[in-house]
Amino acid sequence: MELSRLPGFLLRRGIKAAVVILAIVVCNFLLIHAAPGDPASVIAGQSGAADERFLAQLREQFGLDKPFHVQLWIYLKGVLTLDLGFSHRQQQPVWTLISDRLPATLLLTGAAFAFAVTAGVTLGTLAARRVGRWADSVITVIALTFYATPIFWVGLMLVLFFSVWLEWLPSFGMATVGVELSGLAAVLDVGKHLILPAATLGLFYLAVYARLTRATMLEVADQDFVKTARAKGVPEGQVVRRHVLRNALLPVITFAGIQAGQLIGGSILVETVFAWPGIGRLAFDALLARDYAVLLGVFFCTSVMVVLFNLLTDLLYAVVDPRVEVEG
Repeated sequence: MELSRLPGFLLRRGIKAAVVILAIVVCNFLLIHAAPGDPASVIAGQSGAADERFLAQLREQFGLDKPFHVQLWIYLKGVLTLDLGFSHRQQQPVWTLISDRLPATLLLTGAAFAFAVTAGVTLGTLAARRVGRWADSVITVIALTFYATPIFWVGLMLVLFFSVWLEWLPSFGMATVGVELSGLAAVLDVGKHLILPAATLGLFYLAVYARLTRATMLEVADQDFVKTARAKGVPEGQVVRRHVLRNALLPVITFAGIQAGQLIGGSILVETVFAWPGIGRLAFDALLARDYAVLLGVFFCTSVMVVLFNLLTDLLYAVVDPRVEVEG
């Protein structure tokens, strides 16, 4: 993509992204309010009082006594100003809760994504270069095993093996409880706590990228331009890197851009298993407590991140293959 076309592309995609996010916000609001049960009754039950007067006060306080379209309009105005409401469970603004938890989720999903893409593409390349041999068979079996295994079971087995039996890695949390660390020691401590949840979340996607990379590389290897490069005497390693792998990465990038947003959804289960203090665990706790404001806030943030990931994927297309013209 030419640099002169970049501002126009970003403007068009920004408008489309705003429309998509608005539609998602409205749909999320409709789905949450279609759920059975009265949030005011839940709040009253948690506070130990459930008489009619107290329920009426709660409905008035949280705007639940207003018509549905008025509630929707109030919520949309709040989203436009990044006012995502107030959590009755945590007694804090929703934006404060999410901003406190979001870095932990981004750290977990970023590490899992980097691990899955790097290891998956590497294993897929190795399998494609040794197709039909024992290395290809081993990688294929490993990929299929992790793809077919539930994420929560992988997490529990990793905890059992590395935490309980070998006692190498911590089994829960983001940092050691009761220990004050700073500097490099704190970074290493967080890193040790990150290994198991990031591996659990990344192994499933690693299998997908390995299989996809292998398949696309075998397809590209049969193309005429690859055969011509080999006929000209280009070294095999250069043929693989510059011709086969580079062209095979486009489907991988497409799939990675889609699944980057799905990692946020997958992190809910992983954060719950490993007690990781991210927005996934926050959403799970809010669901149990029927804290609809927090749920809507988490849905809004994850929607924005998915749209941004898709935009970055389109921009990365032009970097990997300049022949690709990305349209808005």
